[in-house]
Amino acid sequence: MPAPHLALPPTDRVLSPLTGWTRAHWEALADRQLEALVPYATPGFAQYRLPGRNSWSGVVSDGLEGFARSFLLAAFRIAGAGGEVDPRLVERYARGLTTGTDRNSGEAWPELTDCSQQMVEAASVAIGLHETRTWIWDKLDARVQERIVDWFSGFVGGKTWDNNWRLFQVVSEQFLASVGAPYSQADVDGGLDRIEDWYRGDGWYSDGDGRNFDYYIGWAMHLYPLLWARMTGGNDGGRATVYRERLGQFLRTYPHFFGGDGAPVHQGRSLTYRFAAAAPVWMGALAECTPLAPGLTRRLASGTARHFVERGVPDERGLLPLGWYGTFLPATQAYSGPASPYWASKGFLGLLLPADHPVWTEREVPLPVEESDQYTALPQPGWLLHGTRHDGIVRLINHGSDHNPLEGPAQDDPHYAKFAYSTATAPETAPRAWGRAVDGHLALLTPDGTPSRRLRIHPLSCAGRVAASRHDARYPGADETYPIETTSALHGPWEIRVHRVTAPQGATVREGGHAVADDAQPHTECGPGWALARTTTGLTSAVVALHGWDEEAGTAREVASNAYGPHSATPFLTATSHPGGDSVHVTLITLSQDTVDPSALRESITCAVDGDTVRVRFPDGTELTL
Repeated sequence: MPAPHLALPPTDRVLSPLTGWTRAHWEALADRQLEALVPYATPGFAQYRLPGRNSWSGVVSDGLEGFARSFLLAAFRIAGAGGEVDPRLVERYARGLTTGTDRNSGEAWPELTDCSQQMVEAASVAIGLHETRTWIWDKLDARVQERIVDWFSGFVGGKTWDNNWRLFQVVSEQFLASVGAPYSQADVDGGLDRIEDWYRGDGWYSDGDGRNFDYYIGWAMHLYPLLWARMTGGNDGGRATVYRERLGQFLRTYPHFFGGDGAPVHQGRSLTYRFAAAAPVWMGALAECTPLAPGLTRRLASGTARHFVERGVPDERGLLPLGWYGTFLPATQAYSGPASPYWASKGFLGLLLPADHPVWTEREVPLPVEESDQYTALPQPGWLLHGTRHDGIVRLINHGSDHNPLEGPAQDDPHYAKFAYSTATAPETAPRAWGRAVDGHLALLTPDGTPSRRLRIHPLSCAGRVAASRHDARYPGADETYPIETTSALHGPWEIRVHRVTAPQGATVREGGHAVADDAQPHTECGPGWALARTTTGLTSAVVALHGWDEEAGTAREVASNAYGPHSATPFLTATSHPGGDSVHVTLITLSQDTVDPSALRESITCAVDGDTVRVRFPDGTELTL
């Protein structure tokens, strides 16, 4: 696919047979984004006030965000080129630092106060200053340096949110230490000690207390400790060795999150950061702790960047819109302002690696899903990753991440509460669609059709090709809960999903498959015990009743509810008039670029339920006992 809004160098199919991309493509993409920001700069370049919906922090904070996050990209570009860049780039950010810390400039940055958005942005400024020290910091007037130090000093003794934000304080105060300014070693040690409480093993952190697993693990929890280590000059007390070992463990399975088309699995918050999903693989190479071949590191990162570029990101203005491809606000969070997507800058960390580094000079090698079908169990987050080579799709089966606190009220979120996510689909996130909660969900329905919610997820097991969890279904506004225990098993391109449902007498049970989306309305079709939805590209989502469902199935259509396209549809099954007590429901879930014949699947797959035991036999003779 061509890049609709970006002029790129010629592809190199010898060095990069899978993506065609080289370091020159990354530099061109960085340069285009940085140049496109200039018309939106304030006169002194201290803020970039971009078009789009403002965040809850206000226009001045959003303007700082535009400076800080793009400065991160500029820093990687400047340092990676040894300063051999357009001198106007260096001048713009040096001037912005001068103006932003001048309280009388009319463009001054907000002061750093407890738990303020400025803390997030300060960390990017600190990293940018450290990496460009030779070309920017060392050449700033001493009075400007003093003002920058004074601004950063708001961190000392300050309070942050108790999650990845602790690391913003760590890197910012370490920058102060690196330039001989006052700082608090207790703040630095306290933040680094705190993340130890969230380390779960096998390279996995939770982002704070609870079961908070998403891309923040890679682009925050692993990234900042090793960026901090770069600031210490080797005086890290042995911590960096531990962080490198953990990142190495994490990266062993990280490539399994990426589809053959380069798309990352669409799960979790802040997905508008897009390219940032590549940050941990670059960090692994930079910190010399990666288990990945250099050609795999570049193939993953370049494939992800190319995926978005070919789908119009950046847009015709050269900007990164709030969304996944184009602007799509239902997939964003209230803290996201028009410059928030520029945390994508983290995905350009590889530019710090010299041009003769093996990640730039060795031949690309395939992603795991390009070599064979993949089944990957991740016990810490409670996920199964399921990749199929023939269509390059990776699916994430979720039995562990709910993004809820350990105690207190729990909420559901479409980016965490679904049973399944993938590289080819997104959850329905517009308020209307989220209220219906059809896709990726097992719901009990009230008489008026209101669905129960999947709130706190309790993992039960995750190994091989099988994972299980329990959640307590609750109707909105009600106190009573109904336990639902679910086991997922993978076979070939299919997921078998078994639910033991406790429900009140007369309730309706509903199960939805993946939502597929496109520019045109997906084709939908239903038959006895099955339903499907198919896009014009052939992407098909289907659900097939194997046990416990009514013969009548259905599909739910939505408009402007899905990050993958304006028209979306979800197939679903129902079971009416629950007898009360426990019931068992068995479903085959499929998402494929192949032709799917649900009627043939239903006829050829047998399912027997005997008490707590479910036996499924497939056409190839394989039997599963669940």
